[in-house]
Amino acid sequence: MTRGLLPLFALGFIASTAGAQDVAVQRGVRVQPESVTVGDPFRVTVRVRAPKGTVLEFPQGPDTTTGVEPLDRVVITPGTDTSVVDHVATYRLAAWDVGRLPIRFDDILLRSGGRERRLAVGVLAIEVTSVLPADSAQRVPKPVRPVYEFGVPWWYWLIVALLAAAIGALLWWWWRRRRDPAALRRDPYDEAIHAFDHADSLGLINAGEAGHHLALVAEVLRVYLSRVVPAARTAHTTSELVLALRGDPIVPLPRLARALHDIDLVKFARHPVTEARAGELSTEARAIVVAVHEAQQAAQVARAA
Repeated sequence: MTRGLLPLFALGFIASTAGAQDVAVQRGVRVQPESVTVGDPFRVTVRVRAPKGTVLEFPQGPDTTTGVEPLDRVVITPGTDTSVVDHVATYRLAAWDVGRLPIRFDDILLRSGGRERRLAVGVLAIEVTSVLPADSAQRVPKPVRPVYEFGVPWWYWLIVALLAAAIGALLWWWWRRRRDPAALRRDPYDEAIHAFDHADSLGLINAGEAGHHLALVAEVLRVYLSRVVPAARTAHTTSELVLALRGDPIVPLPRLARALHDIDLVKFARHPVTEARAGELSTEARAIVVAVHEAQQAAQVARAA
């Protein structure tokens, strides 16, 4: 008679046995969380309990052709019960496509007494949604107007006009630079760093316009990538850009996906952002450009060697 599952699977694992001939072998699998957005990390935990003396060999990672890729190396944690072999493998993953994506692993190898057996991890899936909300308009009814309503101070409109003029000047400079044939011959990295410095000099974050600053920073990052990575296009959405750059060795894809995801929340979903967080995102965008530039330089040196 097949023995019932032990209480170790009562923590939310999906439990199974290896088959009638391996009734002493048990495995459990858990995906947390079950739904994420593009680029968000999630974990797959696989737990196997086998007779003492069994050697377990977990797969190093999932099949990456389904759009699911590992973020870290697998972590194997042994249990405290010395009477059996009880190991837990934790995989930290991210998905780069939308929809319900399958998660496929190779079988787990079990070696005992000169025999080798295989234990299937099972059929897994993760639900992946877009980084943008279903309704990007985010229409919110206006609050009830007070009985007495006073106008805003005159200097408020002066600040708004100055900010609008600064943003207009930057966009005009950017448009002229893109239309200038000589600008296309300039070094993309130098142009990007200059554009970052110019955006910082406007002081938009301190003026309460962190969203406008992040929009400029994201545009600088996208234009730089479009000039140095053939697959990148400025017209790509964040999801399309991440998919187009998947597999490119010079692009730190998880960092890029996370930075653009957080900036999109501010740009399109009106997500509140503090001055400190806006500064962190601006610094990360600049750091991604530096990382891509350094990786590109290293690749050129390796080809010339």
